[in-house]
Amino acid sequence: MKERYLRIILFFDLPTKTKSDKRNYILFRRFLLKQGFLMMQWSVYSRICKGDDSTDKYFRRIETNLPPKGNIRILKITEKQYAGMKLLLGKFIPEEQFGVQQLLVF
Repeated sequence: MKERYLRIILFFDLPTKTKSDKRNYILFRRFLLKQGFLMMQWSVYSRICKGDDSTDKYFRRIETNLPPKGNIRILKITEKQYAGMKLLLGKFIPEEQFGVQQLLVF
């Protein structure tokens, strides 16, 4: 029987107002990277898995490593569904054209 590949897409929204919140965000993101998740865009990560047993394993790992605040959504889709995703890009317009003048301090 042919093995079925699935994709986990994980969306999260975590607070970052306090030092504690920022620390929890960083720890959760590091956890995702160590588990083999790749960032698709801000707060959206994905990982390929071999079958339902593998996706269930990662669901349990994520559940046991939840940050204390925020929300996380997990979606399991087939590779065929993932391959059908459309990437839509708008035209990049530099901020200078909007007349925005801000000072960024790092």
